[in-house]
Amino acid sequence: MTILITGGTGKVGGRLAQLLHSAGHRVLIASRTGKPTTPFAVVTFDFLDHGSFVNPFKQDPDIDRVFLVVPDILNTLPHYKPFIDMAISKGVKRFVLLTSTQAHPGSPGQGVVHQCLLDAKVDYAVLRPTWFMQNFGTDFKDSIRDSNEIVSAAGDGRIPFISNEDIAQAAFDTLVSEASPNRDYYLVGPELYSYDEAVALLSSVLGRTIIHRRSTVEEQEEVYKQFLSPEMAKVLAAMEGLAAEGKEEAFFYEPEHRKYPAKHTLGQYFKDNAHLWAI
Repeated sequence: MTILITGGTGKVGGRLAQLLHSAGHRVLIASRTGKPTTPFAVVTFDFLDHGSFVNPFKQDPDIDRVFLVVPDILNTLPHYKPFIDMAISKGVKRFVLLTSTQAHPGSPGQGVVHQCLLDAKVDYAVLRPTWFMQNFGTDFKDSIRDSNEIVSAAGDGRIPFISNEDIAQAAFDTLVSEASPNRDYYLVGPELYSYDEAVALLSSVLGRTIIHRRSTVEEQEEVYKQFLSPEMAKVLAAMEGLAAEGKEEAFFYEPEHRKYPAKHTLGQYFKDNAHLWAI
């Protein structure tokens, strides 16, 4: 049997592919470019191109499990439901979907896909991570290195930053477990940090002062509009506002059975990746 990984060249999908390969599972990477990714088989696939939906099943008819990620679009139903329906008709038995803490079943974007799986009555797991600690090395990389700052509308809100490695491990476990979870999990890191606390920790690692410059939700929305659709910019800025209100911190205190255990810490991530922000 084969596991299809959508977003297989991304932060989580790439790590998941490595875990599955190391454990001896057959993997097929779905990619918009279809470019080879050693040692994995790759197929051209794009959720916005319905004609590509059949490509994975033509290349490997033995696909029985699928890892789903959702791109930065809000109108997901016209794209994901046809693929999920086709995958089920081709013999897929289990889906593992990556969403976020704030994406509730039926909510715009990721939540709609969650609801699709519930409606399909198929075996599934939904992983709902909080904010990625790796964002410090991607979204904030240039501003930390060049300006010694990060900018957000999260205020004093504390966040249980999660590592890509822990998300990938949760995806691995829920894909390969003998019994399907048929539930959703919150994925939160082992510690809480506000951005002020996080940059203080990073400052101690780098040996120079990094600051958190605070903005309003409206200001952040304008920043995000520079590289996202107005709709997605509004959503992401609003999520920072929710963090400022303590909504992300609340997930840290969910009952243990609602969460998936994580072990990687923000401090260790900063130490292991200090070269990213070197000047």
